[in-house]
Amino acid sequence: MNENILLHQIEQIGVGLALIIFPLLFVFAFAVHPGLLSPHMLSLEEIILRAHKNGLLQFGHVLVTLNTGLLIVVALHFMKLLDRSSLAWAGFIGAAIAILGAIILAADKGALCLTMSAFDTLPEKVFAQIMPGVMAMFTKQGWLVLLWGILFLPIGFAIQAIALLKTNTLPLWQSILFLIGVLLVATPDGLEIINLSASIMLAIALVPYGIQIIAKVL
Repeated sequence: MNENILLHQIEQIGVGLALIIFPLLFVFAFAVHPGLLSPHMLSLEEIILRAHKNGLLQFGHVLVTLNTGLLIVVALHFMKLLDRSSLAWAGFIGAAIAILGAIILAADKGALCLTMSAFDTLPEKVFAQIMPGVMAMFTKQGWLVLLWGILFLPIGFAIQAIALLKTNTLPLWQSILFLIGVLLVATPDGLEIINLSASIMLAIALVPYGIQIIAKVL
């Protein structure tokens, strides 16, 4: 019996930490993007060149890649939270879609972001020569077209957020901030000030909730 209680406590602490850490990592990752205060749509070449030799930005992308595991934990938690409500189906469908999006997010960061750190080891002349290949990657040629599935992540979480809102499972302000945050966090490259603002909304909504979950088992 005591062992089951301990496992439950560890599980709850893990969920609480996921709720705390994932939005904070997003805040950091978007905060290190250059040009935050001069938002504008970027061409593919501009997106590539701003990541080239930008170690801090690439570190942020590493954190986002690792963050996908936490996103899955959060999606499953909200599914469980909605399990006994009238919108349990929305919790399940939202979780399935969000988890698929999280997996594709990891693939996206691996294919289009982490590879840039390898290209940075090349001489500039060689990097210029492989630019057509890099452009083919960033235009999602071939099977990379599947990376558009990254949009499943905000869609899945939005479904769960709406369900949380309608069932009053979370306080109104938290559900609203969660919904706005997950929708705006998918804003295109070049407008990271919006992504950053969305991440801050997520942190305001979810960090206190994560702390509350941990506090209940300590």
